[in-house]
Amino acid sequence: MSYAVKEIFLTLQGEGVHAGRRAVFLRFSGCNLWSGREADRASAICQFCDTDFVGTDGENGGRYDAEGLAAKVAELWGDGMDSRYVVITGGEPMLQVDDGIVDALHAHAFQIAIESNGTIVVHPGIDWICISPKAGSDVIQRTGDELKLVWPQPTSDLDAMEQWQFAHFLIQPMDMGEAALNATSVSEATRFVMARPKWRLSLQNHKILGLP
Repeated sequence: MSYAVKEIFLTLQGEGVHAGRRAVFLRFSGCNLWSGREADRASAICQFCDTDFVGTDGENGGRYDAEGLAAKVAELWGDGMDSRYVVITGGEPMLQVDDGIVDALHAHAFQIAIESNGTIVVHPGIDWICISPKAGSDVIQRTGDELKLVWPQPTSDLDAMEQWQFAHFLIQPMDMGEAALNATSVSEATRFVMARPKWRLSLQNHKILGLP
């Protein structure tokens, strides 16, 4: 299989339970909840995405086979086999993730995390599952390690979500693109956690630190 990859880069995980951990980010192209084009944003199920996942023109982007892609991830990690960690993301990575890339990354000693919208069942070989549900979508992956809800999404069924089988429930303030609006998002997310202590606040630390 040939995989369409937007970008691959070495950085620190900025969000969630593994925030601060060294990681290679492997961003697949394409999504099933938005085309990625501004002309389609208003009619998309997910209208607040802040990530460019269109095409293959990003850093180390292109078309890869499974072994070539795993080898590039290993090259970016560098020397050492301990604690290798790759985050597969998108867009929606489960449009492309299959046995080939999971097996190839494991063969290079990587622990594999995924960040998905949950509308496609996650591959059983993934080691760490983070689901970020989007209001209005049909989430079928209701088990995993992290449930990360971007807030506000006021039409979300919170009571139902709290019955899903996740080890960690996280609320992340929506990036509104302007400082004043972002401050409002943080305040609303903080109030949410104070009202619903099952959840914890997750910030986008990579943006605060100026990391990719």
